[in-house]
Amino acid sequence: MELIADILLAAGAIGAAVYCMVLSRRLRRFNDLEKGMGGAIAVLSAQVDDMTKALGEARHSARDSSDTLGSLTDRAEGVAKRLELLVASLHDLPKNAAAPAAPTAEDPLPSFVRSREAEEPLVLRSSQGGAR
Repeated sequence: MELIADILLAAGAIGAAVYCMVLSRRLRRFNDLEKGMGGAIAVLSAQVDDMTKALGEARHSARDSSDTLGSLTDRAEGVAKRLELLVASLHDLPKNAAAPAAPTAEDPLPSFVRSREAEEPLVLRSSQGGAR
């Protein structure tokens, strides 16, 4: 009876040793840095670090854009208030006010011309040639 118990005990120990060897090989392949899960974890960890940096830069950029947009909105509101004031002041003008007359070809605008013969340094002449 002791012989059978010893044989069964030895068989159990050999079976446990074989099972431990199989598990050891599987765990070694699982943790392999090039092909296994260890490599995938290392790659994912590096990607998480890169994404964290990119997210920080995106937050900084969004904050700057928000500040710029806020200042532009404030400027636009100020300009809108000034435009409203100008439009309101236009309503106060008389409705039958004559528009300023545009210059015609018969009445050209006077121009300033430097005269070399005259003692005066600057002479006002009309476009038709007469000095005024």
